[in-house]
Amino acid sequence: MKILHVDKNHSLLIDGLKFSGHENIELYLESKSEILKIIHDFDALIIRSRFPIDKEFITAAKNLKIIGRVGSGLENIDVDFAKKSGIKILSAPEGNRAAVGEHVIGMILCLMNKTILSHKNIQNGIWDREISRGYEIENKIIGIIGYGNMGKSLAKKLKGFNAKVIFYDIKKNIADQNAEQVDVLRIKNEAQVLSLHVPQTLLTLGMINLNFISEMKNPFWLINTSRGSAVVTEDLVNGLKSGKILGAGLDVLEYESSSFNSIFKDKSIPKSIEYLINSENVILSPHVAGWTVESYKKLSKVILDKINQL
Repeated sequence: MKILHVDKNHSLLIDGLKFSGHENIELYLESKSEILKIIHDFDALIIRSRFPIDKEFITAAKNLKIIGRVGSGLENIDVDFAKKSGIKILSAPEGNRAAVGEHVIGMILCLMNKTILSHKNIQNGIWDREISRGYEIENKIIGIIGYGNMGKSLAKKLKGFNAKVIFYDIKKNIADQNAEQVDVLRIKNEAQVLSLHVPQTLLTLGMINLNFISEMKNPFWLINTSRGSAVVTEDLVNGLKSGKILGAGLDVLEYESSSFNSIFKDKSIPKSIEYLINSENVILSPHVAGWTVESYKKLSKVILDKINQL
């Protein structure tokens, strides 16, 4: 196959495809409009999130047989139209699920143990043990929404902390030895920590809003490493101010650019984001939960293996 790469990935992907007899063309700087002019020449496309693969693009890609996304989510691809056009869609959630699970654990530990607050206080000459008194994960009820690769990875890791893990997913009967499947009401009634692992869909847009937060029985810590659009930022801020949300670990934000590159794309950022940036009980990371040294290699390996298995 003649394969076009528009995002740079681990070299093992290029090397492995070449070894399998494929021709690789690397165009990492060309614009989407330039790619559109030549995409009809290619059998496969490898992309992360540089630009959306929409109907216009797919229509122009007359010979395209495979789109490989070196990542987990597929919201930058019109999957339905691609499939109707006979294109096989490949993604690689298996490649960064361990990274995401560990990132969530790290955020939970930092929030519940007030690690960043303690560090900042000491930097400012404040040695206050009482204000730094934290909480333990053990025996806490952790609620997970979305029990795919990422949710399952987190549940498996929480097993060692002796926490009780419950989850909600639109798919039925997918419980395992690490977590109990429940309805949304059980999540709202029992969860003390809530971790989101959902794709961006119409069902998940603004899912964590004022109503959802107010219906949570317990004050809770919120972790989001899935998509920023799942959380209404202003409602999150109100929850933090009221104390209903004890703290938030956010690897993704509602105002990220479409390619997940930044929230600082405008001269001014929303006041709700400013609040999160300056809050002592909020941890922010730049969409890197699945972005480890190890996952960089594993993501490419998963896509390589899936192409070679076709």
